[in-house]
Amino acid sequence: MSAIYDFGPFHLDASLGILMRGSEPTGIGHRAAALLQLLLDRATQPVAKELLFQTAWPGLAVEDSNLTVQIAAIRKVLDEVGGAGWIETLPRRGYRYVGPPVVTRQPDVGTTEAPPSLELPVKPSVVVLPFANLGDEPEQAYFTDGMVDDIITGLSRVKWIFVIGRGTTFSYKGRMVAPRQVGQELGVRYVLEGSVRKIADHVRINCQLVDATSAAQVWSERYDRKLDDVFALQDGIASSVVAAMEPGLQRAEIERVRRKRPDSLDAYELVLKAQPDVDSGMPEQVTRALVCLERSLILLPTYALAHANAAMCHHCLFLRVGLREEHRAASLRHADAAMTFGQDDARALTLAGFSVGMDGHDRGGAFAAFEAALALSPSCALTYILGSVVAGWAGEAERAIDWGERGIRLSPFDPWAFAAYDAQALGYFRGGRYEDAAGAAHKYIRANPAHSITYVQLAAALAKLGRLAEARTTAARVLELHPTFRYSRQFSGVNCAPALAASMAEALSAAGLPE
Repeated sequence: MSAIYDFGPFHLDASLGILMRGSEPTGIGHRAAALLQLLLDRATQPVAKELLFQTAWPGLAVEDSNLTVQIAAIRKVLDEVGGAGWIETLPRRGYRYVGPPVVTRQPDVGTTEAPPSLELPVKPSVVVLPFANLGDEPEQAYFTDGMVDDIITGLSRVKWIFVIGRGTTFSYKGRMVAPRQVGQELGVRYVLEGSVRKIADHVRINCQLVDATSAAQVWSERYDRKLDDVFALQDGIASSVVAAMEPGLQRAEIERVRRKRPDSLDAYELVLKAQPDVDSGMPEQVTRALVCLERSLILLPTYALAHANAAMCHHCLFLRVGLREEHRAASLRHADAAMTFGQDDARALTLAGFSVGMDGHDRGGAFAAFEAALALSPSCALTYILGSVVAGWAGEAERAIDWGERGIRLSPFDPWAFAAYDAQALGYFRGGRYEDAAGAAHKYIRANPAHSITYVQLAAALAKLGRLAEARTTAARVLELHPTFRYSRQFSGVNCAPALAASMAEALSAAGLPE
Protein backbone atom coordinates (compact mmCIF):
# COMPACT_ATOMS: atom_id res chain seq x y z
CA MET A 1 0.00 0.00 0.00
CA SER A 2 1.39 3.43 -0.92
CA ALA A 3 2.24 5.78 1.91
CA ILE A 4 1.14 9.29 2.82
CA TYR A 5 3.93 11.74 3.69
CA ASP A 6 3.10 14.45 6.25
CA PHE A 7 5.43 17.47 6.49
CA GLY A 8 4.56 20.93 7.74
CA PRO A 9 1.00 21.77 6.60
CA PHE A 10 1.30 19.42 3.61
CA HIS A 11 0.65 15.75 2.97
CA LEU A 12 1.57 13.84 -0.17
CA ASP A 13 -0.60 10.87 -1.16
CA ALA A 14 1.86 8.71 -3.09
CA SER A 15 -0.80 6.37 -4.51
CA LEU A 16 -2.74 9.24 -6.13
CA GLY A 17 0.23 11.50 -6.83
CA ILE A 18 -1.54 14.42 -5.14
CA LEU A 19 0.01 16.97 -2.79
CA MET A 20 -2.50 18.45 -0.32
CA ARG A 21 -2.17 21.57 1.80
CA GLY A 22 -4.60 20.97 4.60
CA SER A 23 -7.77 19.78 2.84
CA GLU A 24 -7.04 21.51 -0.47
CA PRO A 25 -5.14 19.93 -3.37
CA THR A 26 -2.20 21.89 -4.79
CA GLY A 27 -1.50 22.29 -8.46
CA ILE A 28 1.60 20.15 -8.96
CA GLY A 29 1.46 17.40 -11.59
CA HIS A 30 2.32 13.72 -11.33
CA ARG A 31 5.99 14.16 -12.29
CA ALA A 32 6.52 16.81 -9.64
CA ALA A 33 4.72 14.58 -7.12
CA ALA A 34 7.00 11.64 -8.00
CA LEU A 35 10.10 13.82 -7.57
CA LEU A 36 8.84 15.15 -4.24
CA GLN A 37 8.13 11.63 -2.99
CA LEU A 38 11.71 10.59 -3.76
CA LEU A 39 13.11 13.65 -1.96
CA LEU A 40 10.88 12.99 1.07
CA ASP A 41 11.88 9.31 1.09
CA ARG A 42 15.50 10.44 1.36
CA ALA A 43 14.92 13.49 3.54
CA THR A 44 18.18 15.31 4.47
CA GLN A 45 20.12 13.08 2.01
CA PRO A 46 21.41 14.21 -1.41
CA VAL A 47 19.48 12.79 -4.35
CA ALA A 48 21.38 12.61 -7.64
CA LYS A 49 19.93 14.15 -10.78
CA GLU A 50 20.20 10.81 -12.58
CA LEU A 51 17.92 9.14 -10.04
CA LEU A 52 15.45 12.01 -10.21
CA PHE A 53 15.28 11.71 -14.01
CA GLN A 54 14.83 7.95 -13.77
CA THR A 55 11.96 8.42 -11.31
CA ALA A 56 9.96 11.05 -13.20
CA TRP A 57 10.86 10.17 -16.81
CA PRO A 58 11.57 6.41 -16.81
CA GLY A 59 13.08 5.27 -20.09
CA LEU A 60 12.98 8.76 -21.63
CA ALA A 61 15.84 11.06 -22.58
CA VAL A 62 14.85 14.56 -21.48
CA GLU A 63 16.69 17.84 -21.07
CA ASP A 64 17.89 19.20 -17.73
CA SER A 65 15.44 22.09 -18.06
CA ASN A 66 12.54 19.66 -17.51
CA LEU A 67 13.84 18.79 -14.05
CA THR A 68 14.43 22.47 -13.27
CA VAL A 69 10.84 23.30 -14.22
CA GLN A 70 9.39 20.54 -12.01
CA ILE A 71 11.50 21.51 -8.99
CA ALA A 72 10.46 25.14 -9.48
CA ALA A 73 6.79 24.04 -9.47
CA ILE A 74 7.30 22.25 -6.15
CA ARG A 75 9.10 25.23 -4.63
CA LYS A 76 6.34 27.59 -5.77
CA VAL A 77 3.75 25.58 -3.81
CA LEU A 78 5.97 25.23 -0.74
CA ASP A 79 6.71 28.96 -0.83
CA GLU A 80 3.06 29.65 0.00
CA VAL A 81 4.05 28.86 3.60
CA GLY A 82 7.60 30.20 3.29
CA GLY A 83 9.02 26.80 2.39
CA ALA A 84 10.81 27.50 -0.91
CA GLY A 85 14.10 26.74 0.86
CA TRP A 86 12.94 23.27 1.90
CA ILE A 87 14.32 21.94 -1.42
CA GLU A 88 18.06 22.60 -1.48
CA THR A 89 20.01 22.72 -4.77
CA LEU A 90 23.29 20.80 -4.84
CA PRO A 91 25.13 22.36 -7.83
CA ARG A 92 25.87 19.84 -10.62
CA ARG A 93 24.80 17.01 -8.30
CA GLY A 94 21.09 17.09 -7.54
CA TYR A 95 18.73 18.21 -4.77
CA ARG A 96 18.00 17.55 -1.09
CA TYR A 97 14.93 17.97 1.13
CA VAL A 98 15.83 19.97 4.29
CA GLY A 99 12.36 21.04 5.46
CA PRO A 100 10.22 20.05 8.47
CA PRO A 101 10.36 16.45 9.71
CA VAL A 102 8.59 13.94 7.47
CA VAL A 103 6.10 11.50 9.02
CA THR A 104 5.12 8.52 6.89
CA ARG A 105 1.78 6.79 7.45
CA GLN A 106 -0.56 4.41 5.67
CA PRO A 107 -3.87 5.62 4.18
CA ASP A 108 -6.99 5.18 6.29
CA VAL A 109 -8.44 2.12 4.61
CA GLY A 110 -11.69 2.60 6.52
CA THR A 111 -12.53 5.73 4.51
CA THR A 112 -10.95 4.89 1.17
CA GLU A 113 -13.13 3.20 -1.41
CA ALA A 114 -11.51 0.48 -3.47
CA PRO A 115 -11.47 1.07 -7.22
CA PRO A 116 -14.39 -0.56 -9.00
CA SER A 117 -13.71 -3.99 -10.43
CA LEU A 118 -15.16 -4.18 -13.92
CA GLU A 119 -15.40 -7.17 -16.23
CA LEU A 120 -13.59 -6.93 -19.54
CA PRO A 121 -15.97 -6.38 -22.47
CA VAL A 122 -16.24 -9.19 -24.99
CA LYS A 123 -14.73 -7.08 -27.75
CA PRO A 124 -11.24 -5.51 -27.52
CA SER A 125 -11.20 -2.60 -25.09
CA VAL A 126 -8.78 0.31 -24.84
CA VAL A 127 -8.16 3.51 -22.93
CA VAL A 128 -5.87 6.22 -24.31
CA LEU A 129 -4.20 7.92 -21.35
CA PRO A 130 -3.23 11.62 -21.49
CA PHE A 131 0.13 11.95 -23.23
CA ALA A 132 2.97 13.65 -21.33
CA ASN A 133 3.77 17.13 -22.66
CA LEU A 134 7.59 17.29 -22.87
CA GLY A 135 7.82 20.58 -24.73
CA ASP A 136 9.38 23.71 -23.32
CA GLU A 137 6.09 25.63 -23.53
CA PRO A 138 3.63 24.51 -20.82
CA GLU A 139 0.85 26.50 -22.48
CA GLN A 140 1.00 24.03 -25.37
CA ALA A 141 -0.52 21.34 -23.15
CA TYR A 142 -3.84 21.87 -24.94
CA PHE A 143 -2.17 20.71 -28.17
CA THR A 144 -1.02 17.49 -26.50
CA ASP A 145 -4.51 16.93 -25.10
CA GLY A 146 -5.95 17.49 -28.55
CA MET A 147 -3.69 14.78 -29.96
CA VAL A 148 -5.11 12.34 -27.43
CA ASP A 149 -8.67 13.50 -28.10
CA ASP A 150 -8.31 12.86 -31.82
CA ILE A 151 -6.81 9.41 -31.29
CA ILE A 152 -9.78 8.52 -29.09
CA THR A 153 -12.17 9.82 -31.75
CA GLY A 154 -10.42 7.81 -34.45
CA LEU A 155 -10.50 4.59 -32.47
CA SER A 156 -14.13 5.14 -31.51
CA ARG A 157 -15.13 4.97 -35.18
CA VAL A 158 -14.26 1.26 -35.29
CA LYS A 159 -17.37 -0.64 -34.26
CA TRP A 160 -15.64 -3.69 -32.87
CA ILE A 161 -13.54 -1.75 -30.30
CA PHE A 162 -14.77 -0.65 -26.87
CA VAL A 163 -13.12 2.74 -26.26
CA ILE A 164 -13.19 4.61 -22.95
CA GLY A 165 -14.46 8.19 -23.39
CA ARG A 166 -12.30 11.30 -23.32
CA GLY A 167 -13.76 12.56 -20.04
CA THR A 168 -12.55 9.55 -18.10
CA THR A 169 -9.24 9.61 -19.99
CA PHE A 170 -8.49 13.13 -18.81
CA SER A 171 -9.36 12.30 -15.19
CA TYR A 172 -5.95 10.55 -15.23
CA LYS A 173 -4.11 13.68 -16.30
CA GLY A 174 -1.30 14.54 -13.89
CA ARG A 175 -1.34 11.08 -12.29
CA MET A 176 1.36 8.43 -12.55
CA VAL A 177 -0.62 5.17 -12.67
CA ALA A 178 0.52 1.73 -13.80
CA PRO A 179 -1.29 0.26 -16.85
CA ARG A 180 -2.38 -2.76 -14.80
CA GLN A 181 -4.14 -0.48 -12.27
CA VAL A 182 -5.82 1.52 -15.04
CA GLY A 183 -7.03 -1.68 -16.65
CA GLN A 184 -8.56 -2.87 -13.40
CA GLU A 185 -10.22 0.47 -12.65
CA LEU A 186 -11.78 0.89 -16.09
CA GLY A 187 -12.31 -2.71 -17.17
CA VAL A 188 -10.12 -2.52 -20.29
CA ARG A 189 -7.48 -4.82 -21.73
CA TYR A 190 -5.26 -2.32 -23.52
CA VAL A 191 -3.71 0.98 -22.39
CA LEU A 192 -2.17 3.43 -24.84
CA GLU A 193 0.29 5.89 -23.31
CA GLY A 194 2.89 8.24 -24.71
CA SER A 195 4.57 11.63 -24.81
CA VAL A 196 4.55 14.63 -27.13
CA ARG A 197 7.29 17.19 -27.71
CA LYS A 198 6.24 20.18 -29.84
CA ILE A 199 9.15 22.38 -30.93
CA ALA A 200 8.63 25.17 -33.46
CA ASP A 201 7.13 23.52 -36.56
CA HIS A 202 7.94 19.93 -35.57
CA VAL A 203 6.26 17.44 -33.28
CA ARG A 204 7.79 14.23 -31.88
CA ILE A 205 5.55 11.55 -30.43
CA ASN A 206 6.48 8.38 -28.56
CA CYS A 207 3.68 5.95 -27.74
CA GLN A 208 3.18 2.37 -26.69
CA LEU A 209 0.26 0.01 -26.38
CA VAL A 210 0.35 -2.17 -23.25
CA ASP A 211 -1.69 -5.26 -22.40
CA ALA A 212 -2.94 -4.24 -18.95
CA THR A 213 -3.63 -7.83 -17.93
CA SER A 214 0.04 -8.86 -18.32
CA ALA A 215 1.87 -5.49 -18.47
CA ALA A 216 3.41 -6.70 -21.75
CA GLN A 217 4.13 -4.16 -24.46
CA VAL A 218 2.04 -4.96 -27.54
CA TRP A 219 3.33 -2.21 -29.80
CA SER A 220 5.40 0.96 -29.67
CA GLU A 221 6.36 3.61 -32.17
CA ARG A 222 8.09 6.97 -32.46
CA TYR A 223 6.87 9.65 -34.84
CA ASP A 224 8.85 12.75 -35.85
CA ARG A 225 6.89 14.90 -38.26
CA LYS A 226 6.41 18.47 -39.37
CA LEU A 227 3.50 20.12 -37.63
CA ASP A 228 1.69 20.76 -40.91
CA ASP A 229 1.22 16.99 -41.19
CA VAL A 230 -0.25 16.62 -37.69
CA PHE A 231 -3.70 15.45 -38.77
CA ALA A 232 -2.33 12.65 -40.94
CA LEU A 233 -0.03 11.81 -38.03
CA GLN A 234 -2.97 11.40 -35.68
CA ASP A 235 -4.71 9.13 -38.18
CA GLY A 236 -1.55 7.08 -38.46
CA ILE A 237 -1.28 6.53 -34.72
CA ALA A 238 -4.91 5.47 -34.42
CA SER A 239 -4.56 3.09 -37.38
CA SER A 240 -1.40 1.55 -35.91
CA VAL A 241 -3.11 0.91 -32.57
CA VAL A 242 -6.04 -0.76 -34.30
CA ALA A 243 -3.69 -2.98 -36.30
CA ALA A 244 -1.70 -3.90 -33.18
CA MET A 245 -4.85 -4.95 -31.31
CA GLU A 246 -5.84 -7.43 -33.97
CA PRO A 247 -3.14 -8.32 -36.53
CA GLY A 248 -5.63 -9.96 -38.85
CA LEU A 249 -7.64 -6.78 -39.25
CA GLN A 250 -8.50 -6.12 -42.88
CA ARG A 251 -7.40 -2.91 -44.50
CA ALA A 252 -10.99 -1.77 -44.90
CA GLU A 253 -11.42 -1.66 -41.13
CA ILE A 254 -8.20 0.33 -40.68
CA GLU A 255 -9.52 2.87 -43.17
CA ARG A 256 -12.59 3.39 -40.99
CA VAL A 257 -10.37 5.19 -38.49
CA ARG A 258 -9.73 7.96 -40.95
CA ARG A 259 -12.03 10.96 -40.80
CA LYS A 260 -12.21 14.39 -42.34
CA ARG A 261 -9.97 16.96 -40.68
CA PRO A 262 -10.34 20.74 -40.47
CA ASP A 263 -8.22 22.49 -43.08
CA SER A 264 -6.93 25.18 -40.70
CA LEU A 265 -4.63 24.28 -37.82
CA ASP A 266 -5.31 27.70 -36.28
CA ALA A 267 -9.05 27.04 -36.26
CA TYR A 268 -8.44 23.60 -34.78
CA GLU A 269 -6.31 24.95 -31.93
CA LEU A 270 -8.89 27.63 -31.11
CA VAL A 271 -11.52 24.91 -30.61
CA LEU A 272 -9.11 22.99 -28.37
CA LYS A 273 -8.62 26.09 -26.25
CA ALA A 274 -12.37 26.62 -25.96
CA GLN A 275 -13.29 23.04 -25.08
CA PRO A 276 -12.81 23.10 -21.26
CA ASP A 277 -14.95 26.24 -20.98
CA VAL A 278 -17.65 24.72 -23.19
CA ASP A 279 -17.72 21.58 -21.04
CA SER A 280 -18.13 23.64 -17.83
CA GLY A 281 -21.73 24.53 -18.70
CA MET A 282 -21.37 27.81 -16.76
CA PRO A 283 -22.36 31.17 -18.30
CA GLU A 284 -19.12 33.04 -17.63
CA GLN A 285 -16.95 30.27 -19.04
CA VAL A 286 -19.07 29.59 -22.14
CA THR A 287 -19.11 33.31 -22.92
CA ARG A 288 -15.31 33.17 -22.90
CA ALA A 289 -15.35 30.03 -25.06
CA LEU A 290 -17.51 31.75 -27.67
CA VAL A 291 -14.71 34.26 -28.33
CA CYS A 292 -12.38 31.43 -29.41
CA LEU A 293 -15.12 29.62 -31.32
CA GLU A 294 -16.16 32.70 -33.26
CA ARG A 295 -12.51 33.32 -34.21
CA SER A 296 -12.26 29.70 -35.33
CA LEU A 297 -15.32 30.05 -37.55
CA ILE A 298 -13.96 33.21 -39.15
CA LEU A 299 -10.94 31.15 -40.19
CA LEU A 300 -12.97 28.09 -41.19
CA PRO A 301 -16.73 28.77 -41.56
CA THR A 302 -17.49 25.09 -42.31
CA TYR A 303 -15.82 23.72 -39.16
CA ALA A 304 -18.56 21.46 -37.75
CA LEU A 305 -17.12 20.98 -34.27
CA ALA A 306 -16.72 24.73 -33.78
CA HIS A 307 -20.39 25.21 -34.72
CA ALA A 308 -21.45 22.35 -32.41
CA ASN A 309 -19.57 23.78 -29.43
CA ALA A 310 -21.01 27.23 -30.14
CA ALA A 311 -24.49 25.66 -30.11
CA MET A 312 -23.77 24.22 -26.65
CA CYS A 313 -22.58 27.61 -25.40
CA HIS A 314 -25.76 29.34 -26.56
CA HIS A 315 -27.86 26.51 -25.08
CA CYS A 316 -26.24 27.16 -21.71
CA LEU A 317 -26.86 30.90 -22.00
CA PHE A 318 -30.47 30.31 -23.07
CA LEU A 319 -31.35 28.16 -20.05
CA ARG A 320 -29.21 29.93 -17.43
CA VAL A 321 -29.39 33.59 -18.48
CA GLY A 322 -33.04 34.46 -18.83
CA LEU A 323 -34.36 32.23 -21.66
CA ARG A 324 -33.54 34.90 -24.22
CA GLU A 325 -34.72 34.11 -27.72
CA GLU A 326 -31.47 35.28 -29.34
CA HIS A 327 -29.54 32.54 -27.53
CA ARG A 328 -32.06 29.86 -28.50
CA ALA A 329 -31.96 31.00 -32.14
CA ALA A 330 -28.14 31.04 -32.13
CA SER A 331 -28.05 27.56 -30.60
CA LEU A 332 -30.25 26.18 -33.37
CA ARG A 333 -28.41 28.08 -36.12
CA HIS A 334 -25.06 26.63 -35.08
CA ALA A 335 -26.60 23.17 -34.58
CA ASP A 336 -27.94 23.22 -38.13
CA ALA A 337 -24.50 24.19 -39.46
CA ALA A 338 -22.83 21.47 -37.39
CA MET A 339 -25.11 18.80 -38.87
CA THR A 340 -24.65 20.18 -42.39
CA PHE A 341 -20.86 20.20 -42.24
CA GLY A 342 -20.28 17.38 -39.72
CA GLN A 343 -21.87 14.29 -41.24
CA ASP A 344 -18.69 12.33 -40.43
CA ASP A 345 -18.09 13.81 -36.96
CA ALA A 346 -19.86 11.96 -34.13
CA ARG A 347 -19.14 14.60 -31.51
CA ALA A 348 -20.45 17.43 -33.70
CA LEU A 349 -23.63 15.47 -34.46
CA THR A 350 -24.11 14.72 -30.76
CA LEU A 351 -23.79 18.32 -29.59
CA ALA A 352 -25.99 19.52 -32.44
CA GLY A 353 -28.60 16.88 -31.69
CA PHE A 354 -28.70 17.99 -28.07
CA SER A 355 -29.42 21.60 -29.07
CA VAL A 356 -32.09 20.48 -31.53
CA GLY A 357 -33.79 18.39 -28.86
CA MET A 358 -33.49 20.80 -25.94
CA ASP A 359 -33.75 24.21 -27.61
CA GLY A 360 -35.65 23.27 -30.79
CA HIS A 361 -37.97 20.84 -28.93
CA ASP A 362 -37.50 18.38 -31.83
CA ARG A 363 -36.88 15.07 -30.05
CA GLY A 364 -37.21 13.06 -33.25
CA GLY A 365 -34.55 15.16 -34.96
CA ALA A 366 -32.34 14.93 -31.90
CA PHE A 367 -32.39 11.14 -31.79
CA ALA A 368 -31.83 10.93 -35.53
CA ALA A 369 -28.63 12.89 -34.95
CA PHE A 370 -27.68 10.71 -31.97
CA GLU A 371 -28.21 7.50 -33.95
CA ALA A 372 -26.11 8.89 -36.80
CA ALA A 373 -23.36 9.72 -34.29
CA LEU A 374 -23.45 6.20 -32.85
CA ALA A 375 -23.28 4.70 -36.35
CA LEU A 376 -20.02 6.62 -36.79
CA SER A 377 -18.66 6.12 -33.29
CA PRO A 378 -20.34 3.35 -31.28
CA SER A 379 -18.17 4.08 -28.22
CA CYS A 380 -19.05 7.78 -28.03
CA ALA A 381 -20.03 8.15 -24.37
CA LEU A 382 -21.17 11.74 -24.85
CA THR A 383 -23.88 10.64 -27.29
CA TYR A 384 -25.45 8.35 -24.73
CA ILE A 385 -25.06 10.93 -21.95
CA LEU A 386 -26.65 13.87 -23.77
CA GLY A 387 -29.21 11.59 -25.37
CA SER A 388 -30.26 10.45 -21.91
CA VAL A 389 -30.95 14.07 -20.93
CA VAL A 390 -33.17 14.66 -23.94
CA ALA A 391 -35.02 11.42 -23.17
CA GLY A 392 -35.37 12.39 -19.51
CA TRP A 393 -37.14 15.70 -20.18
CA ALA A 394 -39.25 13.97 -22.83
CA GLY A 395 -40.59 11.68 -20.09
CA GLU A 396 -39.00 8.58 -21.67
CA ALA A 397 -37.98 7.07 -18.35
CA GLU A 398 -36.54 3.76 -19.55
CA ARG A 399 -34.41 5.28 -22.30
CA ALA A 400 -33.16 8.04 -19.97
CA ILE A 401 -32.01 5.46 -17.41
CA ASP A 402 -30.59 3.03 -19.98
CA TRP A 403 -28.68 5.60 -22.03
CA GLY A 404 -27.38 7.24 -18.85
CA GLU A 405 -26.02 3.88 -17.68
CA ARG A 406 -24.39 3.21 -21.06
CA GLY A 407 -22.70 6.60 -21.09
CA ILE A 408 -21.32 6.20 -17.59
CA ARG A 409 -20.06 2.68 -18.38
CA LEU A 410 -18.18 3.93 -21.44
CA SER A 411 -16.71 6.88 -19.53
CA PRO A 412 -17.24 6.45 -15.76
CA PHE A 413 -15.20 9.52 -14.77
CA ASP A 414 -16.49 11.77 -17.52
CA PRO A 415 -16.89 15.49 -16.72
CA TRP A 416 -20.31 15.20 -18.38
CA ALA A 417 -21.30 12.26 -16.15
CA PHE A 418 -23.36 14.65 -14.04
CA ALA A 419 -25.74 15.04 -16.98
CA ALA A 420 -26.31 11.28 -17.08
CA TYR A 421 -27.18 11.32 -13.38
CA ASP A 422 -29.58 14.19 -14.06
CA ALA A 423 -31.29 12.14 -16.75
CA GLN A 424 -31.49 9.11 -14.49
CA ALA A 425 -33.01 11.24 -11.73
CA LEU A 426 -35.68 12.39 -14.20
CA GLY A 427 -36.29 8.82 -15.37
CA TYR A 428 -36.61 7.46 -11.84
CA PHE A 429 -38.89 10.35 -10.86
CA ARG A 430 -41.12 9.76 -13.89
CA GLY A 431 -41.36 6.09 -12.92
CA GLY A 432 -42.27 6.85 -9.30
CA ARG A 433 -38.92 5.53 -7.97
CA TYR A 434 -38.30 8.54 -5.74
CA GLU A 435 -35.56 7.00 -3.57
CA ASP A 436 -33.60 6.15 -6.70
CA ALA A 437 -34.27 9.63 -8.07
CA ALA A 438 -32.87 11.19 -4.90
CA GLY A 439 -29.83 8.91 -5.09
CA ALA A 440 -29.11 9.88 -8.70
CA ALA A 441 -29.54 13.56 -7.82
CA HIS A 442 -27.04 13.22 -4.98
CA LYS A 443 -24.53 11.73 -7.44
CA TYR A 444 -25.17 14.69 -9.74
CA ILE A 445 -24.49 17.12 -6.89
CA ARG A 446 -21.21 15.41 -6.00
CA ALA A 447 -20.14 15.56 -9.65
CA ASN A 448 -21.20 19.16 -10.32
CA PRO A 449 -22.41 21.14 -7.28
CA ALA A 450 -22.57 24.46 -9.15
CA HIS A 451 -25.64 23.68 -11.28
CA SER A 452 -28.97 24.77 -9.83
CA ILE A 453 -30.95 22.15 -11.79
CA THR A 454 -29.17 19.50 -9.73
CA TYR A 455 -30.94 20.67 -6.61
CA VAL A 456 -34.26 21.02 -8.43
CA GLN A 457 -34.28 17.27 -9.12
CA LEU A 458 -33.34 16.49 -5.53
CA ALA A 459 -35.95 18.83 -4.03
CA ALA A 460 -38.68 17.22 -6.13
CA ALA A 461 -37.69 13.69 -5.12
CA LEU A 462 -37.44 14.60 -1.43
CA ALA A 463 -40.85 16.25 -1.51
CA LYS A 464 -42.39 13.11 -3.01
CA LEU A 465 -40.78 11.08 -0.23
CA GLY A 466 -42.43 13.33 2.38
CA ARG A 467 -39.08 14.72 3.56
CA LEU A 468 -40.31 18.28 3.31
CA ALA A 469 -37.77 19.91 5.61
CA GLU A 470 -34.91 18.56 3.49
CA ALA A 471 -36.79 19.45 0.31
CA ARG A 472 -37.18 23.07 1.43
CA THR A 473 -33.53 23.33 2.40
CA THR A 474 -32.60 22.01 -1.04
CA ALA A 475 -35.02 24.44 -2.71
CA ALA A 476 -33.33 27.31 -0.89
CA ARG A 477 -30.05 26.18 -2.45
CA VAL A 478 -31.66 26.37 -5.90
CA LEU A 479 -32.52 30.02 -5.33
CA GLU A 480 -29.05 30.78 -3.98
CA LEU A 481 -27.53 29.55 -7.22
CA HIS A 482 -30.29 30.85 -9.51
CA PRO A 483 -32.32 33.64 -7.81
CA THR A 484 -34.68 34.10 -10.77
CA PHE A 485 -35.52 30.39 -11.08
CA ARG A 486 -39.16 29.61 -11.83
CA TYR A 487 -40.05 26.01 -12.49
CA SER A 488 -42.73 26.83 -15.07
CA ARG A 489 -40.12 28.69 -17.13
CA GLN A 490 -37.70 25.80 -16.82
CA PHE A 491 -40.33 23.32 -18.02
CA SER A 492 -41.26 25.60 -20.91
CA GLY A 493 -37.63 26.12 -21.90
CA VAL A 494 -36.93 22.40 -22.25
CA ASN A 495 -40.46 21.43 -23.37
CA CYS A 496 -40.87 19.09 -20.42
CA ALA A 497 -43.32 16.23 -21.01
CA PRO A 498 -46.74 17.26 -19.60
CA ALA A 499 -47.16 14.35 -17.17
CA LEU A 500 -43.61 14.79 -15.84
CA ALA A 501 -44.08 18.57 -15.56
CA ALA A 502 -47.33 18.19 -13.61
CA SER A 503 -45.82 15.74 -11.14
CA MET A 504 -42.65 17.79 -10.65
CA ALA A 505 -44.62 21.04 -10.32
CA GLU A 506 -46.64 19.57 -7.45
CA ALA A 507 -43.47 18.42 -5.69
CA LEU A 508 -41.53 21.66 -6.26
CA SER A 509 -44.45 23.76 -5.07
CA ALA A 510 -44.49 21.72 -1.85
CA ALA A 511 -40.75 22.31 -1.52
CA GLY A 512 -41.32 26.05 -1.71
CA LEU A 513 -39.98 26.88 -5.16
CA PRO A 514 -41.85 29.62 -7.05
CA GLU A 515 -43.86 28.76 -10.14
